[in-house]
Amino acid sequence: MDSRALIDHIPSLRRYARALTADAWAADDLVQDTLERACHKWQLWIIGSDLRAWLFTIMHNVFASQARRAPPRATADIDELGPQLPGADGSRDRAIDLQRCLMMLPEDQRAVLLLVALEDLSYAQLARVLNIPLGTVMSRLARARVRLQDLMEGAPPPAAGRPGLRRLK
Repeated sequence: MDSRALIDHIPSLRRYARALTADAWAADDLVQDTLERACHKWQLWIIGSDLRAWLFTIMHNVFASQARRAPPRATADIDELGPQLPGADGSRDRAIDLQRCLMMLPEDQRAVLLLVALEDLSYAQLARVLNIPLGTVMSRLARARVRLQDLMEGAPPPAAGRPGLRRLK
């Protein structure tokens, strides 16, 4: 494997990792783990295939493994703490809201949305990266877009246990 080709993909790996983890330190660790795994498993990459998609597949799998192993984190409800927090300027406030709303999306929807929006992967590439059918990619993306818009407009997060379901009238 040509190391220059691998190095060229580091910025996009960092972008995706930062969006997934919402933490610069955790994102750098995720990129490091991804690159280590890619270097150890380079024999599995098929020459001529999409290196970027292969790296994103590794990152997705590493992130999912880490999420399964991680102990539950203590969280605070930002909506309850909101009145106590100092305000920010308008443009920065909107960016913070977007990040918060992205993190409220279910992991499967967030991954699809970020890879399409940030990394401009095609639906077919995304299906290969996440190892899911093409129809599932389109469905998750549509649900993620609708839910993100709802969250940005102030809709409450879904009830625990049944994310994304709405009662029809």
